[in-house]
Amino acid sequence: MMKLCILLLSPLCVGSLSSSTKNTKSMNASAVLRSSHLHDVKTTAYTHTERDHIVYGVKAAGGANLKYGNVRSAAADWSVYPVGTVFQIEGDQALYEVDDYGSALVGTETIDLYKPSEASMREWGARNVNINVIKWGSFPTSLAILKPREHKAPHIRQMITAIERNSPRAT
Repeated sequence: MMKLCILLLSPLCVGSLSSSTKNTKSMNASAVLRSSHLHDVKTTAYTHTERDHIVYGVKAAGGANLKYGNVRSAAADWSVYPVGTVFQIEGDQALYEVDDYGSALVGTETIDLYKPSEASMREWGARNVNINVIKWGSFPTSLAILKPREHKAPHIRQMITAIERNSPRAT
């Protein structure tokens, strides 16, 4: 009887486990915030010496210097991964913190990982990885940084609109 019970419950447990670890591609911002383990997240790499970042130097959009140590900078669409989101890539000891954004990331669920050199950026390339979110960032803080910049570029307005539309915690 016990074996039969376990066999009958197993599919239910597997179904509930897989629904809690969904890929972000089918989730809106508020749904993503409920999950802490995300599968198959597309990542790319960038560095401060790239042509489209050189104007900002080593500064992240959040205002601080880009980080590469135990905690490393990451750029993302802040309507998907709000500023301050801290995560770890499976198999990597480093922690990453979303403190930057980029126009090419807006409207995607891609995370761009900061690398200190063009060689390390090219070495990373583009990879799909599993991530564990340690701490979700803040939509209100994202808006506080973005709002004064909304007149500067369409991708900033796009993030603001998405945050205000999708996040009950944004305002």
